[in-house]
Amino acid sequence: MTTVGHGFLGELSPPHRERLLSMACGTSFPAGARIFDEDGVAERFWILCSGTVALDAQVPGRDPAVVETLGEGELLGWSWLFEPYRWHLGATARGEVEAYEFEARQVRAAIEEDSVFGLAITRCVASVAIGRRLRACRIRLLDVYARPSPTAEAEGGGRG
Repeated sequence: MTTVGHGFLGELSPPHRERLLSMACGTSFPAGARIFDEDGVAERFWILCSGTVALDAQVPGRDPAVVETLGEGELLGWSWLFEPYRWHLGATARGEVEAYEFEARQVRAAIEEDSVFGLAITRCVASVAIGRRLRACRIRLLDVYARPSPTAEAEGGGRG
């Protein structure tokens, strides 16, 4: 597996990257696999090596809205780092996906044990994942709510 020089892993110093990767195991997801659901327990996270994953949000009265698509080198999941450790979005493999998988408790323990490592991981998660992901979610949901739902259009509610 690769992705060491760019994306999430590329943001870490070599010693921090090596420490994090020492806790990884390789995994894969078939196309269409549901990796996690919104509000589920966040016990693991992944760094994508190949393939793409769609992040989605539940929208009342509509199908889940895809808010972002992640690819090689990107972090899948940040909710594992912050209590109450529940997913804020859902995720589905768009095609065959290979990834590094991490057990959240093990990484959180390493973060608690070594404050320098912990700060590096937390900063990286915050800058690479949280900020960008929240912006993407907000923009996508604004787009979804700007258009009338198919039900409202069929009932004539989609017209001013």
